[in-house]
Amino acid sequence: MIFEDMDRIVFAGDSVTDMESAQPVGEGLADNLGRSYVRVVENMLSVYYPEVRIRVTNAGISGNTSRDLLERFDRDVVSLKPDWVSICIGINDVWRQFDCPAMVDCQVMPDEYERNVEKMILAVKDSVKGIFLLTPYYMEPNREDKMRARMDEYVAIMRRLAEKHGCIFVDFQQMYEDYCKIRHSSYIAWDRVHPNQVGATLMAREFLEKCGFDYDHRVKPV
Repeated sequence: MIFEDMDRIVFAGDSVTDMESAQPVGEGLADNLGRSYVRVVENMLSVYYPEVRIRVTNAGISGNTSRDLLERFDRDVVSLKPDWVSICIGINDVWRQFDCPAMVDCQVMPDEYERNVEKMILAVKDSVKGIFLLTPYYMEPNREDKMRARMDEYVAIMRRLAEKHGCIFVDFQQMYEDYCKIRHSSYIAWDRVHPNQVGATLMAREFLEKCGFDYDHRVKPV
């Protein structure tokens, strides 16, 4: 596994990262970490690797676009001096184009989205062990659907930035597309965006697969 003892991972994002975490950042006991994939990631790390002490921090805030996240990135990510940074943003950048079509000032177009995410990458690239870029997604199998087609543009931007800067790429859009070939998206999220605990577990598994996570790992008794 790529994480080492006493590493700190900061997960930055919007509502699918946040999911009722403490604000502006959540971590530690009780429900401060929220109920998203971040919670499941910490659960799995603690269960399978209890000997590796990892500090998991949730820096997601519901409703954020990449513009919003960039504005608070220094406070909620850089200042925490993380060893690893995970960025999952873009759903609201796309969503506002469809649910608030007249509010153009709330919408983040692809060119700005790419600039925003790249600025976040550059803000931590030289000080962390690694950066995860987690794609936005829309649980719609019809790629001709206008919102799905638009979301695919933002997924492609994430992929391009990951390749350019050597980041770890996690494709939630493809993961959900594959899963929804078997079960309907309503099984996970009625609005096709906000996952239940099944979705959170799927996302955590997809993330951990990029981390060298070993489900057969066992701690040998001392």
